[in-house]
This record gives sequence, C-alpha cells and structure tokens, in this order.
Amino acid sequence: MKRFLPVAAAGWLVCASFAGAQQPLSPSAMRAHPNINYLSGTTTDPVARLNEKLRSGSVVLRSEPTRGYLRSVLDALNVPVESQILVFSKTSFQQPRINPGNPRAIYFNDQVSVGWVRGGDVLEFAAHDPTQGTVFYTLAQPDTGPMEFRRNNVACVQCHSSEATSYVPGMFIGSVYPEKNGMPAYGPAYLTDHRTPFELRWGGWYVTGDHSSTHLGNAVVTDPNNLEAMATLETSHVRSLAGRFDPEGYLSTDSDLVALLVLEHQAYMLNLITRIGWEARVGDAAGRPLAATAAELVDYMLFVDEAPLPKRIAGSTRFADVFRSRGPRDPKGRSLRDLRLSGRLMTYPCSYLIYSPAFDALPGVAKETIYQRLWEVLSDNVPSPRYARLTMEDREAILEILRATKPGLPEYFFPVVAGS
Repeated sequence: MKRFLPVAAAGWLVCASFAGAQQPLSPSAMRAHPNINYLSGTTTDPVARLNEKLRSGSVVLRSEPTRGYLRSVLDALNVPVESQILVFSKTSFQQPRINPGNPRAIYFNDQVSVGWVRGGDVLEFAAHDPTQGTVFYTLAQPDTGPMEFRRNNVACVQCHSSEATSYVPGMFIGSVYPEKNGMPAYGPAYLTDHRTPFELRWGGWYVTGDHSSTHLGNAVVTDPNNLEAMATLETSHVRSLAGRFDPEGYLSTDSDLVALLVLEHQAYMLNLITRIGWEARVGDAAGRPLAATAAELVDYMLFVDEAPLPKRIAGSTRFADVFRSRGPRDPKGRSLRDLRLSGRLMTYPCSYLIYSPAFDALPGVAKETIYQRLWEVLSDNVPSPRYARLTMEDREAILEILRATKPGLPEYFFPVVAGS
C-alpha cells in the first residue's frame, strides 16, 4: 500500500457520505471541542507525570557532556536505549542541524518517543495521553532554559494533526528520497506503516540489521533524474554505521531494523485509538458512524493488510528481546509481543496496544464497538476474503491469549461450558 505524505491537512477524514450526517468538524474544531479541549485539557501522559515529579523535587535530571539530559530522561521514562533509530533527512523542526553526519536520534516505548539532535537546544517528546492523543513537549537542554517540560502546540501540531495522523494529534513515519545534505529531493514521499511495501520504507533513515530484501534506508540521491537508483544491495544491507558520522554523544551507533518495524506499526495504531475515542466523545459531530471507524481500527489491529516482510529479519541490538519481555503471557507462555520476523512482524497478529492505557481509557461505546467487530472477525463471522490470511490457528491463538491476559473482555469472548 502506497500512502503519500500530504502537503497539508485538508479536513476531517470521511470515507463516505452518510445520509443525514452533519458536516464533520475540522481538525482544529475537533481539538477545540469542549469534550476534547486538546490545548488546555488536563494531561496524564508519562511526560506530564514526570513534569510533576520534577516540580516536587522527587526526580532530578542529570546532565552529561554533549547529550545533556538525554540519558537521564530515558531512564526516568523507562525508554530503552536499544530502541534508538536514526533519521538524517531534514524532516523535523530542528532540521537545520540534521544531516547524514548529524542524524536525529529517536527512542521510544509504548507511550512516549524522545528525540535528540546533537547540538540542539531542546529534547523533543511525543507522549501519548490516554484521552488527549499525542501531546508534544520540549525540554531545554542545560544552560538554555528551565528544567521543565513545555508543550509545543505550534511547531508540532501543524504537521502532526493531518491526513498522516488520521486528523488527530499523533505521530507518523515518513520515507523520502534525501539529497546529500539531508534535504528531501523533489519527488514522491511515503507515509509508512506495516502496510507499506518493504522496499519503499526508510528513505532518509539509517537502518542496521540483517534481512533478505532491499529498502530505501542508508542512501542518498545519486541521480536526480532517477531517484530509485539510490537504493542498492549495498545501501540496503548495513550492519554497522561506523564511519558514517561522528558517534560523540550518541548512546549507540545502531538504528535497529526491528525497532523501526515496531514503531511504524505503533504510530498509526495509537492514532486510530485516539481517533475512535475522540469520535465517541464528540458524538454525531464526528460525521462518521462509529462502526466504520472500529472496523478500520480492527483491520489494522489484526494486521489484515500487512505487506509481506522478508523471510529473514534480525535487528542489530537487543531491542527485540527487550520488546518481547514487556508483555503479559498466557499459561502457554504466549504473548502478543512475540515477534515472528519472518514474512510478517508478529507471531500472533493482534496489536499489543490493546493493553495500552489509551485503549483502556476509551469511552464504553467505543470499546464495545471495537470488541464486537474484533469478535466477529476472530470468530470467523465476517464473510469476506480479505480476512482469509487470518488462519484458524491464528484466530484461536489470539482469542486464547486475550482471554488469559486482557481484563474486561466481554462475556461473548469466552466459550460456553456445557452444564455451566
């Protein structure tokens, strides 16, 4: 699936016209709706909670040469160093400092992403709030401002509340054709998630690991009349970034392939969770039946349109092990965080973000609509060939794992025992 990066937000996404539906709210009107109140509503995301600890003095951030508060912040937010990925295209608000010799480092867990640019005045944060969606913050580096996380609603929300994010504040991953200085060349640019063909991903990113295919990472444009020529077997297969940039200040010189795959799935999944929560809270003003949004979310949650992955994938760090270790397991030792990394991303194709605080905080009507659709698909009650890729083995395993690990499942998820 090719999803092109939008030039600008065009309005709230409506996939079809529905008789009697009112004109849907624009993204800015949705953010300002009294049931959302994005700009001034109370936030309880991980960065907001850390901010309170800084103010109370219960947490103190410590600075290091070159990287400033980076390591201390990652520790405080429980973000693993192994999640580091590196982007060298000039595609963020600190773009004047970013280039192939000074890539931007991104670290993440299930709820927060942290961006660091060597020489930058601030650290960047995108934290997923259970009700508000993604909230953007900056933290001034030592000697450049107060030790306080400040919301960044101007530079970030303009780009991060558009078609790329389903018109709610969120994250997205892009793939471009970068020139030697990191500036995207004139030409196509792609939104990437687990539905994107492997060969179109990661233009403008460093990628380290092992696989059996090609992609756009690690390369710069060599011929402006033939952008695709930049991708070669040599650029696609990189296990070490030694010599590509000065490593001073970086916590690692890896940009782990598996971490990139996980973040691509995660970014859009969180956006879909935010969107259905907001639609439920504003009601008819959303201009779209909740069942349509739930069906889209469930399809993505179950990796129905996942693009085939190479048969051999391995990261360059311990990220895969760290990721696997963070999920609940059923009595058979299975988890929705088990990675297959051969042909597809997950062993059991159902998003681990069903355990996220944002999913748990969804309004009851949104959660029930999702569960109804999820049950229909997993119990094979949706007569559509698009679900044929979900084998009965997959469906049964997912149901068994959810029954054992997900509190609050509706009763219809559980088999009726004879005589009970």
